[in-house]
Amino acid sequence: MAIGPGKYDDLCTTVRESVEADAALVIIINGRKGSGFSLQTADLGVLADLPATLRSTADQIEQSYGTA
Repeated sequence: MAIGPGKYDDLCTTVRESVEADAALVIIINGRKGSGFSLQTADLGVLADLPATLRSTADQIEQSYGTA
């Protein structure tokens, strides 16, 4: 994971600020600038919990689409 602004950091900032969130994760697949992601948080707890959150999200996607 890179530290500092990435190619989708501006979009992540817009999302985070528009919903007044403490953290935001934007994942782009085959976007105008290619695929990538941006994560913004000042809370180390959010960062520490991110792997479990992503696993749970993946499980929910698999359950919804019957790929599990």
